[in-house]
Amino acid sequence: MNLELVEFAYNNSYHNRIGMASFEALYGRRCRTPLFWTKLVSVKSKSSDDSADERCSGDDPIHDVFHVSLMRQYMADELHILHPTEVQLDQDLSYVERPLRILDRKDKVLQNKRIPLVMVQWQHRETEEATWELESRC
Repeated sequence: MNLELVEFAYNNSYHNRIGMASFEALYGRRCRTPLFWTKLVSVKSKSSDDSADERCSGDDPIHDVFHVSLMRQYMADELHILHPTEVQLDQDLSYVERPLRILDRKDKVLQNKRIPLVMVQWQHRETEEATWELESRC
């Protein structure tokens, strides 16, 4: 893991206790994200006395960052166990998804056009995974 990127993500993440990112609290303005993450690493590693102002000189707005503190420990549950169904594979290790049945029908009406759609349950898929398809293709 690249420590510079972790430091950058932490310093520019919103902190509930202070109501802003720690960079914003320290420098009085938001940090602008660099155009490329590699640029951040190369600028940071130029010298050890680089300030955070120099590292945050890009023109992009701040992007959402997933913070490690948001992670929770996984609690095992028997309902989470997946039991895959067997699928017949072709010689090239591929298979064709075939429609099993039509669950519903509807017409999508555009300004001067009507498009008939059907909800298709696919072979080897649950009902919740059904998709809307053009009626002419099923």
